[in-house]
Amino acid sequence: MASFSPKRMLNRNELRQIKKSRTRVDGNKVLTDDVKKLKSLKVSPDLSEEEKIGYYREPIWIEYYIPKESRFAQEIKYLYIKLVDPKPRETDEILKKAIEEDSLINLLQLSKGNSDTAKLIKKSYVNFQSILETIDDQVTQFESTGDAEYLRTVVYLTETLMMYEPTIATLEILGEFAIHNLNWFIKRLNIGKVDFSLEDRTILLLIKRRNDYWDENKLAEDEDFELFAALFFEQAYPNRGAEELDSQDLL
Repeated sequence: MASFSPKRMLNRNELRQIKKSRTRVDGNKVLTDDVKKLKSLKVSPDLSEEEKIGYYREPIWIEYYIPKESRFAQEIKYLYIKLVDPKPRETDEILKKAIEEDSLINLLQLSKGNSDTAKLIKKSYVNFQSILETIDDQVTQFESTGDAEYLRTVVYLTETLMMYEPTIATLEILGEFAIHNLNWFIKRLNIGKVDFSLEDRTILLLIKRRNDYWDENKLAEDEDFELFAALFFEQAYPNRGAEELDSQDLL
């Protein structure tokens, strides 16, 4: 069964909360109760199927009130987040090679042997041996069958490993390998058209990396993305700005 579960947003209480919390994007207030603005948002950006492979897609339910019809309407639209590759340091030879070859950084395989690199990786991830073994097994199954379903669990395990980064191996020789692996898995899942959903904290990290990339390259602002990102942030942290709500709102 797919773990793909669209997140509902903007019911009556959430509309009121977001309005009072004064959500802002680039200093401008986001009018989340502006029906025309919400309805004008594209279901998905103008990307080709090939381009979409390089994006993570997060479904968002938007609910708004239609006064003339005295009812609430719901729509599902998508926040597409560009996957930004990490920038290797001079010492990140393993990461450089993986980016050049578009290959996975398999920690279990790298930890085998008696080289200094293997010893450092093995020592840094000694408490995650079972996770590394599962990742290695599932990736092997994917490579032998071409079935991207095997990578769904791997993505979640990669998120788990990211919670404990950085390790000594990461700081000294691996660099941002976890981001590289995460992007690699997401792209293969997209190619295989496998539905999956990342943790909120991982999505926020992808949004930050995307925004940093936009700033560094001085790219044109995407108003739809900014609004979707703000709405997602409110969903991920629904109590932000709760101090501004009155007692009835809290009830």
